Amino acid sequence: MNQPPFTIRIRTEQEQDMDWMVQPNAISFHQALEVIAQVLPQTSVTAFEYEDEDDERITVRSDEEMAAMFQAYFETLSEDDIQCGLLPPLIIYPRVGKTPQNRNKFGLKIDTHPSARSSKPVQTVRHIPRQSQRPKTDTTRENPAPSQLPPNDPNIAGAPTILVPQSQTPADFHPQIEPDLKILQMLGGGSGGQVYKALHQPNGTIMAVKIVKLEVDQKTQEQILSELDILNKCQSPVIIGFYKAFFNENRIYICTEFMDGGALDKYAPIPEPVLGRMAVNIIQGLCYMWSLKILHRDIKPSNILVNTQGQVKLCDFGVSTQLERSIAKTYIGSNAYMAPERIKGEDYGTPAEIWSLGITLFELASGKFPYQHNPEKPMGLLSSIINDETPQLSDDHFSPDFVNLVAHCMQQKPEDRLTLEDLLIHPFIQRHNDGNIAVIAAWVHSQLEKISNN
Repeated sequence: MNQPPFTIRIRTEQEQDMDWMVQPNAISFHQALEVIAQVLPQTSVTAFEYEDEDDERITVRSDEEMAAMFQAYFETLSEDDIQCGLLPPLIIYPRVGKTPQNRNKFGLKIDTHPSARSSKPVQTVRHIPRQSQRPKTDTTRENPAPSQLPPNDPNIAGAPTILVPQSQTPADFHPQIEPDLKILQMLGGGSGGQVYKALHQPNGTIMAVKIVKLEVDQKTQEQILSELDILNKCQSPVIIGFYKAFFNENRIYICTEFMDGGALDKYAPIPEPVLGRMAVNIIQGLCYMWSLKILHRDIKPSNILVNTQGQVKLCDFGVSTQLERSIAKTYIGSNAYMAPERIKGEDYGTPAEIWSLGITLFELASGKFPYQHNPEKPMGLLSSIINDETPQLSDDHFSPDFVNLVAHCMQQKPEDRLTLEDLLIHPFIQRHNDGNIAVIAAWVHSQLEKISNN
């Protein structure tokens, strides 16, 4: 039977209901967890429950179990009810898990044998079994409990919450895990982890190290590292350089090129002549990854980096499905930049990336997120993206070409958005495709000076 759209009602322990319209044959268990993460910030949800016809709670942990839930739901309805659209909401109850403990569950460590090193950072991903266990008397110091900080900009609706430890000293983050790496300072957070500036001591290379705490089994860890290996194949001046990734304890460490200007989210609003040249680089980066059949899946200002040389590079590609799923199960996610079809659980491709590009350019140009959003009602944002009229930039403050570009990226229907070919020949992009990164460099320098003086 073809299952029609209906409402899933997410019911929390506080008896607060959030309704989510779904097409049952087009959503996955992982997508359900992403939506629940919006409803229940600061919690770890890896499963949910529903009640069967005998009022017994049934747990859902996979796509197969979710399909069985949908089947059981529709079996309770008559054909007349379905024909008339009389579909009561299906109530689900998120299962809130406990915070993972800091322990080396699978005996993993990075290889620190001298013969395994080269004169430069190793550009491979590795998974090294532990040769010997620590003595039981050698206990690992627990990290301080995380404290919630406000979003980077409280005026930007949907900005992801950053979780950081109360103490930000490098000693709290196990710098001894890799003798060649010295943690220098915290840079920020995102995608459920923290990012640090680090020194690769043998050759003096400065790099960024992203540390994400995950509670996954050894097979999943191996799959994550295998999937991340594709980043070694990415050789482009508009894609962040990748050095290596490894697991230690129940954390994954991802080492990448360091960009001294940081992410673009701290710079908005960005003047159009500067943003136009940045947009050229962003589109070139997306085109390169799409040519490798890789979708970014998380395009937003905090995933676009800049340096004082004027280079603009994309980071945090969703190349590892297992890593993305594991983070979604453990940390707060943000659907703020997702295209309507992704929010609705439908199939998506490069048109969804075009939407995210448009909403990112809108925010970077105006300094404001396009949609109004009450942080206490995250489902309201998703509803606005799907149902409300799409916001547009003001013709009074921006050039007609730029307003046209953003508007045609942010079309509700995927088929109405600009294509890759359209982007490359768009007048706004053509006008700024002059290779003049000195404009970007000068502006980044001036902004960093203002930030340091404040």
